[in-house]
Amino acid sequence: MIHVLAIITAKPGMRGQILEAFRANMPAVHAEAGCIEYGPVVDADGPFAKFGDDTFVVVEKWESPEHLKAHAASPHMAAYGAKTKDWVASRTIHVMKAPF
Repeated sequence: MIHVLAIITAKPGMRGQILEAFRANMPAVHAEAGCIEYGPVVDADGPFAKFGDDTFVVVEKWESPEHLKAHAASPHMAAYGAKTKDWVASRTIHVMKAPF
């Protein structure tokens, strides 16, 4: 299984628009072969480290690297990327696996 943490920082004030587009794209991603988990999270209240008001993290789990690769190449992800590209300040994607 592959775990993905995608840290998305929006341009100031644009996080809501990106999340709206993200939410609309979620059913297509959930229907993909190999998708185990795919959804956004934002900072919780409390005395914890914060990403900030413009950032969200996408938490993903995929059955295999091949499924993740197919996800990245899917038409709906290309459309989502094109729609949101001008709203994104930065994006960092961490692909991880269990150590044992």
